[in-house]
Amino acid sequence: MFCRVSLFSNYLKSLSTNKITMKYNKKKQHHSVATSFTSALKNNNGINKKKINNNRSISTSRVQSENKMNMILYKKHGQHLLKNPGILDKIIYAAKIKSSDTVLEIGCGTGNLTVKLLPICKKVITVDIDARMISEVKKRCLYEGYNNLEVYEGDAIKTHFPRFDICTANLPYKISSPLVFKLIAHRPLFKCAVLMFQKEFAERMLANVGDRNYSRLTVNVKLFCKVIKICNVNRSSFNPPPKVDSIVLKLIPKETNFKISYDEWDNLLRICFSRKRKTLHAIFKRNAVLNMLEHNYKNYCSLNKVVPINYNFKKYCLDTLTYCELDDKRSINLDENDFLKLLLEFNKKGIHFFNISNINNKELGSILSDE
Repeated sequence: MFCRVSLFSNYLKSLSTNKITMKYNKKKQHHSVATSFTSALKNNNGINKKKINNNRSISTSRVQSENKMNMILYKKHGQHLLKNPGILDKIIYAAKIKSSDTVLEIGCGTGNLTVKLLPICKKVITVDIDARMISEVKKRCLYEGYNNLEVYEGDAIKTHFPRFDICTANLPYKISSPLVFKLIAHRPLFKCAVLMFQKEFAERMLANVGDRNYSRLTVNVKLFCKVIKICNVNRSSFNPPPKVDSIVLKLIPKETNFKISYDEWDNLLRICFSRKRKTLHAIFKRNAVLNMLEHNYKNYCSLNKVVPINYNFKKYCLDTLTYCELDDKRSINLDENDFLKLLLEFNKKGIHFFNISNINNKELGSILSDE
């Protein structure tokens, strides 16, 4: 009897010991789970954030547009895709596109503007340097049933533009200046170009005589085009957003009745705006400028069998400024008509503004000889 009681008491003790051990293990397990969860939260506080090396040319930004694409964008191409449909509509409305027009689009991106242009014009010609973008736009347009798209893969600055009526573009900022000059020189003339520029660049194009932003670009554009501001564009309208805001401008080419070489015109402006707050007399009396002009003058005389002047070329050059009553004027206070008057007067005296060191003899003869 006594043995049974002792066995039963030992059994109860073992049960209570097991219960205590189980409770302790459960508490320990719960504590370890909570600790691991907390540490995981701390470690993943910057989840999906990657260190980006600013020197790399590839951006880690990904695009998720309406067609659910997921694409890495390249910084070296200046790819910032316009995602604001309201801005796209303003661009199309400002262009006043007709059903018979051919539209040149520079930089198609993922096709957000392209698919809006295709149903309202005869044909869209798009140029893009990124083969992935072109491939996606072609697929997107075919999927939506459009067959009036013509694509060119390559650098827009180096690509020969076919005949077109209207140009639209969300330009990479780094090619804004060369592209504007290329459009200005394009023949035959087009109806208009509706382009998006960096705000600072657009303000230079819109500047008036005497403004701080008045520059060679301003004079170049205003001689050949009428510039109209369409709207401001906030940086949040792009994916990924750039560091600056933008402005949409409309350029309408002017019908010019004078024949001048655009290269010579641009070289004159380069000289005048090298120090835009100095007088033209101070600019043109510099040895570097006089040596270049005298070299060109002697080539002109040789090619056209003209006897050169037999007195100081510096006086010959500066007398031209005095004759035009521009010797004491500053470039920042002159408009495009003043510069045109100056160029024509220099040309009458056989003084030209070509950088002939880069031109061979055959080309030089055709450029400088009188027609």
